[in-house]
Amino acid sequence: MITMYVTYAGDAGTRFDRGHWIGVHLPLVLECWGPYGLISAAGFFPAGDGAGLIAICPCLFRDEAAVAAALAAPESKTIMDDVGKFTDVIPQRWLARPI
Repeated sequence: MITMYVTYAGDAGTRFDRGHWIGVHLPLVLECWGPYGLISAAGFFPAGDGAGLIAICPCLFRDEAAVAAALAAPESKTIMDDVGKFTDVIPQRWLARPI
């Protein structure tokens, strides 16, 4: 398995609708990418000021090929179009490979 972390950077003044992200966006991610090998996705908010990090979503995929398939899928546009509904932040993606 492989984890893709989606991170959102900002500060206390950054628009980020936590309710939409957890209640609408994450279920959308699971619906759209599940058929391509997404196993789970969760949302976390750092304690304190987050050192510029306001939210993080670890997405657990079957393997690296599943990540590539999901990102290339036509359903990815639906996911990206939803981002503007809860934040102005451009999400960053990071792959964590087991060592």
